[in-house]
Amino acid sequence: MSAADKSGRAQQMRAKAQDLEQAAERATDPQERQRLKDKARQLKEQSEHAGGGTGKPDIDPTM
Repeated sequence: MSAADKSGRAQQMRAKAQDLEQAAERATDPQERQRLKDKARQLKEQSEHAGGGTGKPDIDPTM
């Protein structure tokens, strides 16, 4: 898988995580709200591993 593929996949995962967070905010059932929040957190973590974090460029802190 190329870097562009990984980046695109990670971006899709972050977008899905954001959708889940919004759904959690609208959920009236506390258990459903927590389930959605947990799923969103898992997707964010997976996207960080799959696509190199937030998509921000790496900056050398020694410069």
